[in-house]
Amino acid sequence: MNKPARKNSGTWFGAWLARPLASFHLVVTIATLLTVLGLVMVLSASSVESYADDGSAYSLFIQQVIFAGLGAVLFYLALRIPLRTWRRLSFPMFALSVLALLLVLIPGIGSQVQGSRRWFTFGFIHVQPSEIVKVTLIIWGAHLLATRRAESAGYKDILLPLVPAGLLCCLLIVLEPNLSTTIAVGIILVALLWFGGLPLRLFVTIGASGVVAAMVLALTAGYRSDRMRAFLNPGDDPQGIGYQARQAMFSLADGGIWGRGLGQSRAKWSYLPNAHNDFIFAIIGEELGFLGCALVLGLFALFVYTGLRIASRSVDPFLRLVVASATTWITGQALINIGYVVGLLPVTGLQLPLVSAGGSSIAITLLMFGIIANAARHEPEAISALHAGQDGRFSRLLRLPKPEMYTPGRAPAPRARGASRQAPRRRLSNGSPRAQRELPAARRRVDSDSARRDGRGAGSQGTASWRTTRAREPGYPTTHARERGKSR
Repeated sequence: MNKPARKNSGTWFGAWLARPLASFHLVVTIATLLTVLGLVMVLSASSVESYADDGSAYSLFIQQVIFAGLGAVLFYLALRIPLRTWRRLSFPMFALSVLALLLVLIPGIGSQVQGSRRWFTFGFIHVQPSEIVKVTLIIWGAHLLATRRAESAGYKDILLPLVPAGLLCCLLIVLEPNLSTTIAVGIILVALLWFGGLPLRLFVTIGASGVVAAMVLALTAGYRSDRMRAFLNPGDDPQGIGYQARQAMFSLADGGIWGRGLGQSRAKWSYLPNAHNDFIFAIIGEELGFLGCALVLGLFALFVYTGLRIASRSVDPFLRLVVASATTWITGQALINIGYVVGLLPVTGLQLPLVSAGGSSIAITLLMFGIIANAARHEPEAISALHAGQDGRFSRLLRLPKPEMYTPGRAPAPRARGASRQAPRRRLSNGSPRAQRELPAARRRVDSDSARRDGRGAGSQGTASWRTTRAREPGYPTTHARERGKSR
C-alpha cells in the first residue's frame, strides 16, 4: 500500500512540472521567498546598528521595505511590457545608463560615501546607476546578438560593438571605485558571449584577459590589495584586515545545525561589520544554522534549474540570451558572496541578491526576475495555454496581457524609421549585398517563401539548445539549398 503512494507522489510532482506555466510559477515563488527571507534577515541583522545610529531599530529595515515595494512594482511592469518594446528601447536604455555612469562621477551630481562616488541622492532615496547598467547591458546585448545571428554576421561584427561597450561600463565603474560591481558586469559580458555562440578559442582568450585585468585591479588599490593579503594570509592581522572574514567564520560556526534562533545573533552587536549587507549570509548561518544556509542554497539552485529550463524552452533567440545571461549573473553573484563569507574567495563586496540590504540592488534584481517571468510566459506551451484560457488565478488577478506568438519568419521587433539603412547584410555565395538586392523579383519571392517554410520548422523545435539551432533561426541564409545543407 505504501509503494503506490510514493509513486503517486512522484507522479504528481512530475505532472506539476509538466504544466505549461510551471516555470512562471517557480520564478514568482523563488523571487517571493528570497525577498521575504531577505527582509526578515535585514531587520534582524541591522536592528542594533540602526538603533545605535538613528535611535530606531527599524530605520534600515524601512528603507529596504520601500525599495522592495518599488521592486515589486518594477516586477509587475516587466510582466506587462511587451517583448518588442524591450527590444526597441534596448539601446536607448543602455545609452542612458552609461550616461548616468558618467554623471555620477561628477562632483556635485554624484554623492560620495566612504570614498566612493557611485550614488544619486534624491532625498532619502539613493540610486546606484551601476546596478541599472546590469539590466540594460543584458537586454541590449541580447538584442544585438540575436539580431546579428539572424543576419549571419561574422564574429568581428558581433564582438566589435558589444565588447567595447561592456569594457567602457567596467572602466566607468572602476573609476567610482567599485570593483565588486565591475566583476558582476564582467560576468554578464562573458555570459552574453558564451550563450551567443562565441567560439571556444575566442571565449577563452577574452575570459583569460578578464581574469588578468581583475587581478591587476585587485592588487593596485590599497584596500583591494589588503583584501587579497587577508585572503592569502588570514592569520597575519586577525584584528585588522582579516577581522571581518574571521568574525564571519565565527558566526557560521556558532550557528551549528539548528542555529541560535531568529534574532539571537551575537555577531550583529558590532562584532561583524556590514552584517546586514555583505555578510548577511553569516547571520543566516548563526541564527538559522546549517538548515537556513541550505535553504538559501536550495532556492538559488532551483533558480538555476528554472532559468536554464526557460532558456532551453524559449523559441525566441532574444529570450534565450536574456534569461541565460541573467541566470548566470544572479547565480554567479550569489556564489561569490557566499564564497567569501565561508572563506573560499577573497572579500569583494558583492551582495547576496534579494537578501542583502541595498535599495538599488533589490529593486533592479526584482526587475530582472520580472523579465525572466515574462519570458516564462512566452514558452510555446505557455502561450498555447494562455490563449486557450488556461491562465490560472494568478494571471487573471494581475490582469496580465496574453503573450504574443513568436514568428520565426520575420523579426519579432519591427524597426521604426530608418529600417532600410539597417537591412540584413547576408554573406551569400552569389556576391556582395548589392548583388543580392539586384536579384530578380521572382527569385526574391521564392527565397522569402523558402525562409518562411524554414521558420515554421524552427518554431516547432521549442526545446532545442540555443547554441545548436543557428541554422533554424530567422534570417539564416536560405537562398541556396546546397549551401543550406552544408551549413547544417
